[in-house]
Amino acid sequence: MFSGIVAGLGSIKSIKENDDIVSISVIAPKNFGKNLKKGASVSVDGVCLTAKNSKSDTIKFDVIGETLARSTLGNLTKGQKVNLERSITANTEIGGHLMSGHIHNVAKILSVNTSENSTDMKISIPKGIGKYILEKGYIGINGCSLTVGKVSKSNFNIHLIPETLKVTNLSLLEKKQFVNIELDQNTVSIVDTVERILSR
Repeated sequence: MFSGIVAGLGSIKSIKENDDIVSISVIAPKNFGKNLKKGASVSVDGVCLTAKNSKSDTIKFDVIGETLARSTLGNLTKGQKVNLERSITANTEIGGHLMSGHIHNVAKILSVNTSENSTDMKISIPKGIGKYILEKGYIGINGCSLTVGKVSKSNFNIHLIPETLKVTNLSLLEKKQFVNIELDQNTVSIVDTVERILSR
């Protein structure tokens, strides 16, 4: 589990395609890999991956086809910046919201408007998940816990503060690029439960 509070930016060091998986290595920020154990969960742009090595700031992962198909990791390039977060512990301060690192879909950025102190972004709503995206609700974008702004039938807005832009790769995103979307599981559960009860 993760909190959606990105610890820092990593850089893709290498990408190796194998028969049924892609092996990637990521250069993490200094001390990010301290005490990291082999088999630990790490969020890479919001995708939960398993570390293949330990105690290193160059972390290796294997990515299976299902993950590549459901996320933006299938389009990674060498040198690309990715958001990184270690899994939470019992002592972790949860400043965002609980996230699993299981991506529901990818969505296209429709517009990016940057002012002096903030950035507003409009993002498309993939087919079938609009009922789970509610104004003032939570959503995960590339592993970042964010509050949803105005919502329409086909898109929603997010508003990014300077700290988020400084720490994450959201400041690098441009119109027509794609982002990983993780829905708030509490919202999904409530909506599905209400629909099931009302359909009886």
